[in-house]
Amino acid sequence: MAKFNSQAVQDMPHLTLYGAQLASAAAIAKAQEIQVPEDIAIVDASQQLLHFQRMPKAKYASIDIAINKAFTAAGFGLPTHAYKENVSPGGPLFGINNSNGGRFMTIGGGLPIEIDGRVIGAIGCSTGTPDEDRQVAQAGVDAVLAHVKKENGS
Repeated sequence: MAKFNSQAVQDMPHLTLYGAQLASAAAIAKAQEIQVPEDIAIVDASQQLLHFQRMPKAKYASIDIAINKAFTAAGFGLPTHAYKENVSPGGPLFGINNSNGGRFMTIGGGLPIEIDGRVIGAIGCSTGTPDEDRQVAQAGVDAVLAHVKKENGS
């Protein structure tokens, strides 16, 4: 595909299926290490689901939560845990969880995947505690970034 050089059109990097599979494999390995089965969702920069994995014994109710954590992290470019202080009653973002059809997640475990300051996708994990979910998601992010770094020889 040709690169665009125009003020009217912008090239937008997106996470690929291969990148999502790398993230998923690393997240699964981390979840196994900490002994917490996880639902793992990975979206591209457009917030659309690219890959999903439900580990045995992961909670069925956490499927949508994982997907929505990834959706939130990709769409807003921040980890879902970053909203904790602001979404409490009286906080400046109170009620934001009702936005986007109720898909906005403020529970830890959703992380954007960024390359050169641009969000290319995100990973959302759910079933464990917010801290466990975040650890598993971070392993996925780290795997993608390490692969890109290796490919670029840096």
